[in-house]
Amino acid sequence: MTRERIVLDTSVFTNPQTMQFFGASPTEAFVHFLDLVRAAADRVEVYMPPSVYEELLHFVNEKELPADTELLIRLKSPRRFQLSVPGFFVYELIEEIRARIDRGLRVAEEMVKGQAAQGEDANLGETIHRLRNRYRTALREGILDSREDVDLILLALELDGAIVTSDQGVARWAEKLGIRLIHPRALKTVLKR
Repeated sequence: MTRERIVLDTSVFTNPQTMQFFGASPTEAFVHFLDLVRAAADRVEVYMPPSVYEELLHFVNEKELPADTELLIRLKSPRRFQLSVPGFFVYELIEEIRARIDRGLRVAEEMVKGQAAQGEDANLGETIHRLRNRYRTALREGILDSREDVDLILLALELDGAIVTSDQGVARWAEKLGIRLIHPRALKTVLKR
């Protein structure tokens, strides 16, 4: 019997909408998840790139993790120099980045025009705060925006594994590459079945 290979993202335990399926805090959610993995060890293999695991450790209390955490979660880097990705992946990623840069520029232009129209009555600090939020949304939402995201995609490709994430960008690019996805709300059922 082949075991399901699961590549796990930090967002499962840090996003409030998905964390709740496992616990009330990132630490509690991750520890409960590890209990489920321990019980399903004969049916699943759970992988996490070390870069993603390091990211997770910023959100959980490492002292509360069980001693067998790194036996239950297989830390593995993707073979970045040996792995091939389809040319369309690079092509579409570059096109998307270019479009997002243009969107960010338009957001900045709108904010500057709004600031100029308000004149001296404008609150510069509030405008900068709004600009940062809108700019971040325009550039980062729904795209691979970190090396951790790319590590997840590459490792899932290498292992022919399913990605579990609540990150829209990772999910979108996984779909483009034909990588299986398991929604975090279904993960608990997958581990228990």
